[in-house]
Amino acid sequence: MATIQEKIQDLKKRQEKIKLGGGQKRIDKQHASGKLTARERVEKLLDPGTFVELDQFVAHRCTNFGMEKVESPGEGVVTGYGTIDGRLVYVFAQDFTVIGGSLGEMHANKIVKVQKLALKMGAPLIGINDSGGARIQEAVDALSGYGKIFYENTRASGVIPQISVIMGPCAGGAVYSPALTDFVFMVKNTSQMFITGPQVIKSVTAEEVTAEQLGGAMTHNATSGVAHFATENDDDCMQQVRYLLSFLPSNNLDDAPVVDNGDDPNRMDEGLNTLLPDNPNQPYNMKDVIKSVVDNGEFYEVHGHYAQNIITCFARFDGQPVGIIANQPNNMAGCLDINASDKSSRFIRFCDAFNLPLVNLVDVPGFLPGTDQEYGGIIRHGAKMLYAYCEATVPKVTVITRKAYGGSYLAMCSQDLGADQVLAWPSAEIAVMGPAGAANIIFRGDADAEAKTAEYVEEFATPYKAAERGFVDQVIEPKETRPSIINALNMLASKREQRPAKKHGNIPL
Repeated sequence: MATIQEKIQDLKKRQEKIKLGGGQKRIDKQHASGKLTARERVEKLLDPGTFVELDQFVAHRCTNFGMEKVESPGEGVVTGYGTIDGRLVYVFAQDFTVIGGSLGEMHANKIVKVQKLALKMGAPLIGINDSGGARIQEAVDALSGYGKIFYENTRASGVIPQISVIMGPCAGGAVYSPALTDFVFMVKNTSQMFITGPQVIKSVTAEEVTAEQLGGAMTHNATSGVAHFATENDDDCMQQVRYLLSFLPSNNLDDAPVVDNGDDPNRMDEGLNTLLPDNPNQPYNMKDVIKSVVDNGEFYEVHGHYAQNIITCFARFDGQPVGIIANQPNNMAGCLDINASDKSSRFIRFCDAFNLPLVNLVDVPGFLPGTDQEYGGIIRHGAKMLYAYCEATVPKVTVITRKAYGGSYLAMCSQDLGADQVLAWPSAEIAVMGPAGAANIIFRGDADAEAKTAEYVEEFATPYKAAERGFVDQVIEPKETRPSIINALNMLASKREQRPAKKHGNIPL
């Protein structure tokens, strides 16, 4: 009979074997393709020395197609918990060196266990995906595993932040778990997501496309909008996940971490007083406004490559994290379109779910006109923005810098959609439509049309008509924007607002 020391040695030997995953040859191959292993990724992600691994010894129980002879150390996925900046998080990382990281019944059970733990403990969940997809030998058991993961993703939605990190292939049913989570990171040149791969597409539709063109990081960041962040390599990706979490609370009942970053809340920027061009049709970069007003000019853009006519980002005001939604006048004149509506609506709802105040910077001439937009359902998509703002009960502060016309004025969180404070620069133009266009309709056929149009523009291309009606709370000098926003957020810190009791609303998806 073995002694206790021999048993301890046996434990260590088993653990060493599991830590090697699919073996040194496969680890070397992983490194050669520019990728870290699952364990290396977890170590980079978490605070040093904090990772506690769960279910190390789980094994599959499949006997089909000779699988009883196939060993799968760790069952192809590393799961457990640790800390990021001292805060508890749960993590799973698929191990491509073990049967291609393929998902079977027990692999899925390991993931579901940490999903349930994260929900019970109110801690963020980070899933690192690097997998050849469903383990075909396990047939419907593998599909059942995906279904259980999707179910837990949905249960946890709006309760804990869920972050998906694509660090290799993610194909077929596997793509839907990331799509159900809050944020998707991808790595340029080494990660792909698609429902059907290039070979299947070629056999069905005769289209020829590479895996990178079809589902690479830039495809999903710039074209489809499926992913939110494109990173340079595995190291950069793990650092960016840590950075994103610094803006977020651990769950929907916690507050986001406040950071004393030394930036004076009363700081003013004279440069803002001269930022806007005198010609209202000339563009400028709204990111210059954001940099000027947020703490230390620092913000983290979400969906930076997608629908660039609107900016969505996290930043801090006097140390407090907020979500910013801002029109971008130097892209499509800052018009709202289908993609911008979808991008901002999802971001608004995330911020509302996790108690992050919303700061809206408005310079919007309207919804983008054209048959493409109408046929694509701009009415339905635009309605998502209206719905998201109306539904949100977090503090909402709106700053109108220049144009705010028609339905798009409402869609950028006007007072009627629940803005708690509306600030306007003297350059703001709040109207049903552009003043020149409105004057053309009002004074059509009038002999004195030109003089009357000029007079109309002078009177209505201002914030003062809206201010007279109480739709604008304060007209401020641009340089006062930062302290004015911080004052508004401080005043709104104790905001409590209820909505009618219901199971859930029916957002126009």
